[in-house]
Amino acid sequence: MRTLLPQVNPFVNRRTKSVRQRGRSPGPFQGSQAAPGASATVNAMADTTHRITLLGKPGCHLCDDARAVVERVAGDLGVTWEERDITGSPELYEKYWEMIPVTLVDGVQHDYWRVDEARLRAALS
Repeated sequence: MRTLLPQVNPFVNRRTKSVRQRGRSPGPFQGSQAAPGASATVNAMADTTHRITLLGKPGCHLCDDARAVVERVAGDLGVTWEERDITGSPELYEKYWEMIPVTLVDGVQHDYWRVDEARLRAALS
């Protein structure tokens, strides 16, 4: 059975730039969970090394836009990042096929559809 995520528009509320400092889940999702196959950092506040994961698939024009933003932010901040193709994993495909591109910060879902550069920078600061 497929679990449906809450219908949240990530473009509505941009107050969440400092959610990490207030101890709430980053991103527009309350109770975000680590993606299958991605390791979540137990205490992101204590760990200063971050990792960005971009989930997408070939031929996705939004993924190309997201990749450019992630490359720029990761390069500026010296953060490592990886890109994963959801078509190579049935579990990732089932969970994210309607939401790509999806960005994860330290294994926790951060954004989907579009990557907000300022919000991504704030999450990594």
